[in-house]
Amino acid sequence: PLSYPVAPTTGYSAPIAAGTMTTTTPVLKVHLLDYGAGNVRSIRNALAYLGCKVIDISKPDDIDKAKMLIFPGVGAFGAAMKTLQDRKLVEPLKKYLKAGRPFLGVCLGMQLLFQESEESPGVKGLGVIPGNVTKFSASEKYRVPHMGWNGIRGSDKTIKTVDNKQVYFVHSFKADVTKENEDWVWGKTDYADCSYISAVRKGKVFAMQFHPEKSGTTGLELMRKVIEVCLSPTNSTMATTGSTTEEKDTSIRRTVLCNRVIACLDVRSNDDGDLVVTKGDCYDVREKSSDGKKGHVRNLGKPVALAHRYYMEGADEVTFLNITSFREMPATDAPMLKVLEETSKKVFVPLTIGGGIRDYKDSTGKEWSAVDVAGAYFRAGADKVSIGSDAVSAAIKYLRNGKKKDMTSSIERISHVYGAQAVVVSVDPRRVYTHDSSHPKYTVVKTKTKGPKGEEYCWFQCTTAGGRKGADLDVAGLVVACEALGAGEILLNSIDCDGQCQGYDLELIDMVCKLVNLPVIASSGAGKPKHFSELFAKTTAQAALASGIFHRRQVAIESVKKHLKDAKHAVRMC
Repeated sequence: PLSYPVAPTTGYSAPIAAGTMTTTTPVLKVHLLDYGAGNVRSIRNALAYLGCKVIDISKPDDIDKAKMLIFPGVGAFGAAMKTLQDRKLVEPLKKYLKAGRPFLGVCLGMQLLFQESEESPGVKGLGVIPGNVTKFSASEKYRVPHMGWNGIRGSDKTIKTVDNKQVYFVHSFKADVTKENEDWVWGKTDYADCSYISAVRKGKVFAMQFHPEKSGTTGLELMRKVIEVCLSPTNSTMATTGSTTEEKDTSIRRTVLCNRVIACLDVRSNDDGDLVVTKGDCYDVREKSSDGKKGHVRNLGKPVALAHRYYMEGADEVTFLNITSFREMPATDAPMLKVLEETSKKVFVPLTIGGGIRDYKDSTGKEWSAVDVAGAYFRAGADKVSIGSDAVSAAIKYLRNGKKKDMTSSIERISHVYGAQAVVVSVDPRRVYTHDSSHPKYTVVKTKTKGPKGEEYCWFQCTTAGGRKGADLDVAGLVVACEALGAGEILLNSIDCDGQCQGYDLELIDMVCKLVNLPVIASSGAGKPKHFSELFAKTTAQAALASGIFHRRQVAIESVKKHLKDAKHAVRMC
């Protein structure tokens, strides 16, 4: 087993005390069913962190040899079942599960245990658990995917250890409790005006809708307990089946989705070729020199070390934006892939990577698709990919084609393979002021921040190439098109507010939140804790991203979260 770090002085707990896992404890061997969908590296790293030896399932016969089978799943229901069928794994998997042998399914790995899913009509699941998987109903209050930190409730004593804590969810589809499957229910979660199944158990067969490997200390501890039960030679003291025997009390506490605080790291090579974290001022990452010439690239630290610091300080997610020239060949971008690999070994919250995700041809003439690039990032440890300039091109094409999809865009193809929740669209807008209250092509808003000539209205122009090129498209058109194409989240930046520390562009954010049903991450402009509470009070954004104030230690993540909690905003406190 790996050693465990000492708890930091910020008040946040370290990632699990070693507990009973010492150097004298026998190595826990588990089998992993990696069918090539999404970020399996995170599961591997979590298992290594917990002292487990991972043995890969390479052929159907290996399933029967497993003492414990772990089945992670990220992506689409239909694509996953097709892969299992093509690899002739369906029948051995069904046999293993029906025998009640030790098993842990994660996210899609839980949904596939049911009979069918609305995500892929006509596709049969494994059918181990009665019932179908259905989609959440979206609204301005409840955005889909259900993305972020929510709670679990249940009567089982192990689930109760998670009480008043949160775990990380990212999914658009859920399984409902029915009379036929209630004996499987181990935990429930509340979202979108419904209570759905967030964990199942029967004997030593477990599955979780959330990602324990991305749920920090809480998820790792729960994962450890499940593994110990599964590999125990005797029956555990944990209940052997799920339970819905919650107290029949109308005052049962509902779980609540928390507002997220995300740390962002702009990564690029400096003038000496070293990979560093930097920060722009209206997107300019170079220091100002006294003679008016461009200075050196701002160096605010090393990517892996900063990401780990933010994890220890309580960041709900970490985002890397690859803004350097080596993203021209992202699928073989060794420095950035190495950053992800090393970060995912010690950071157990979601990781997003953006920059250069598109189709391209490398220097040898080999062609790479956007799906290839995304796959390389996922295999290196990313959970989500952020698409910027390529999303603008896709939206323009979609609108010119009469709002028809053709499965050629990076958004559509990545979403089809890995699921909408894995695709973030990063928007880089700038304000265009006008005296007119309307425009034939663009959505105009009345603004409290008047333009240089006293203009009382503005629209928001999309840009590409890191804000250097303006596009014939506004933000409203972009986000609506990208939602239709299959994006799962919007990362909303602001060139005007970037680095100014005067607060988020609430007019821009409010407009976008009212246009789409997707989760919206607000970025650019935060300078103090109050800016975060203003954002969540005045818009329906679900997450707030910041960078420079965290890098320079002007504001601590812990201070932001304490302020949000004091202001009565739901927030995860470690």
